Amino acid sequence: MFKTIADPADCEVRSVIRFSNANKVKQAEIHRQLVEIYGENGMTDGMVRKWVRQFNNGSTNVHDEARSGRPLLVNDGLVAEVNEEIRENRRFTIRMACDEFPQISKSVLHENVTDLLNYRKL
Repeated sequence: MFKTIADPADCEVRSVIRFSNANKVKQAEIHRQLVEIYGENGMTDGMVRKWVRQFNNGSTNVHDEARSGRPLLVNDGLVAEVNEEIRENRRFTIRMACDEFPQISKSVLHENVTDLLNYRKL
């Protein structure tokens, strides 16, 4: 039994797929080996099929493509900070949160406060 590798980088798994595909390893066998080494969360059979197809079509890039749009700035630490501010001042409003956390839009703040933190207006 091989040692399982937890939380591999996506490009690492794609590199394994590219290498195995170049060695004429069948897609099902590539997936079986990935599950054996990286566990069930490594990559689904459908994703392996997608990447094998891309490499067969001449793609050589194993890295994520650059995406346009605004990057996600909300993480668990920031949500915890918002929660702490609310706990310190029960009269804390979304408008006050916008002043306190200018990097987060009002709608995203509202969503996090109501959905993630389960605070509701009384």
